[in-house]
Amino acid sequence: MTLSVCILRRARIPLFTVLAGLLLSGCGVNNIPTYDESAKAKWSDVQNQYQRRADLIPNLVETVKGYAAQEREVLTQVTEARAKASQIKVDASTVTDPAKFKEYQDAQNALTGALGRLLVTVERYPDLKSNQNFLALQSQLEGTENRISVARRDYIDSVRAYNTELKTFPGVIWASTLYRSYNPMETFTVAEDVTKPPTVKF
Repeated sequence: MTLSVCILRRARIPLFTVLAGLLLSGCGVNNIPTYDESAKAKWSDVQNQYQRRADLIPNLVETVKGYAAQEREVLTQVTEARAKASQIKVDASTVTDPAKFKEYQDAQNALTGALGRLLVTVERYPDLKSNQNFLALQSQLEGTENRISVARRDYIDSVRAYNTELKTFPGVIWASTLYRSYNPMETFTVAEDVTKPPTVKF
């Protein structure tokens, strides 16, 4: 065997390694962690919007209380629903735990319902409906509800892409070999009428 043949054979090994690496990178080996990070970022957006809503509620309740102190039951329901929703601790692992995800989702749905009842109650108080503080808070709350809807939609889309990657070729190969610890994520299953922000006519 000549020296030039040996050099040629040895040159093939690094060339083969480079080609194999390029093929693997083109086969979606990085898709699962990429989609996972994207879905977790969208989950953070959802949490941020829910927190924004929770932060607005005490001011809204205090404003309404000044005009409609006799509506204690509704005000108490809103305050309790906010407290319950705020007590549930969530993190990135929540999206892969169906029980924790449902608990969080149910608490947020209860808060949405309580806020809807509060805003409907406001109909009985014309002075409150024209109060500038109330109008500003109501506008911020409606904007937040819209942002929650958008954040949920973006999260659902991101989770769909991630979960699909785990179940389809070639992602299923990488999920069963390199990414065994990556689990499907939960998504919102709220009825359409519950997810709509409450509408109040003034």
